[in-house]
Amino acid sequence: MTGSSAVPDGEEPAGPAEVSAERRDEVRAVVERVTGWAAGREDVGGVLLVGSWARGGARAHSDVDLVLLTTEPGADDEAWVRELALGEVIRNRAWGPVTEWRHRTASGLEVEVGIGPVAWARTDPVDDGTRRVVTDGVRLLHDPLGLLGALVEACGRSVQVSSVPASLPKSRSGSGGGPATSRP
Repeated sequence: MTGSSAVPDGEEPAGPAEVSAERRDEVRAVVERVTGWAAGREDVGGVLLVGSWARGGARAHSDVDLVLLTTEPGADDEAWVRELALGEVIRNRAWGPVTEWRHRTASGLEVEVGIGPVAWARTDPVDDGTRRVVTDGVRLLHDPLGLLGALVEACGRSVQVSSVPASLPKSRSGSGGGPATSRP
């Protein structure tokens, strides 16, 4: 994950910009869509929200950074991208074992989905790049194999498990915010 935002590379948004309720609702919907999709698939080994939205430091121009891990290396990433329907694909590139799929929604929200093998979450030892991603802000969204919880703990972080990040408001329907799917 690159930690980039919806502003041009190397630039920061001018001053701290408040995140609108509409943007928070849109991010919540993206997170819920991806988490719900993942929960129905046996080939998804885990989903993490990382970066500014995970650590509660998002700004108006912050992108959404997700890591999706597959139990079937070599799976058809493009099929997943089509199923998730997160907007126009504006960039696709490999970062080691993870392939970045950057999307832009109709509103301009950028959603980065990094798809990689469950081996990305190995803890003996933790890869330096993986450690940087995890220590920059992480929230477990879906952990059916228990690998992501172990990774977070191995990186010296406390495990925050939820279906919706604390930085996002509760959904208007009153649902959401419960524990992510996981096995002990």
